[in-house]
Amino acid sequence: MTTETGEATGNLADQLLRLTRRLHRTQKEHLRPLGITPAMARLLRTAAHSPEPLRMVDLAQRLDVVPRAVTSLVDGLEAYGMVRRVPDPANRRVVRVELTDDGRAALEQLRAARRAAAEELLAPLGPEQRRQLGDLLTALVADPGSGRANCA
Repeated sequence: MTTETGEATGNLADQLLRLTRRLHRTQKEHLRPLGITPAMARLLRTAAHSPEPLRMVDLAQRLDVVPRAVTSLVDGLEAYGMVRRVPDPANRRVVRVELTDDGRAALEQLRAARRAAAEELLAPLGPEQRRQLGDLLTALVADPGSGRANCA
């Protein structure tokens, strides 16, 4: 790799990091009125995509965090009435987390907040530029072993 190519790659990495931070900040601003942090939003989305209530350890694994972090997130969401802890029907020592009706309603608000944040960030781009950016990002997040996008 030439110095020029390496420098260009470094600049792209810096731009992607700045863009990611900006998106994160914008999302936080849109989530603030809901009283939900981005981490809480991730937990709600993760729980919503499971066909059955997840164990706390499964949530930690899917969110790639330590189990005590999930406990804190669930405590906060439970205080808002968005999730509840339920016993596992097969093993009463195991606790699972399920969404409540308020949690499902909050997910709709979260989706709207995410769209608003993305719209704000992408406002300078026209439809064709957005499509191109989407194609480029899909190529970057693709799992090289499978040839399909990694949507984690």
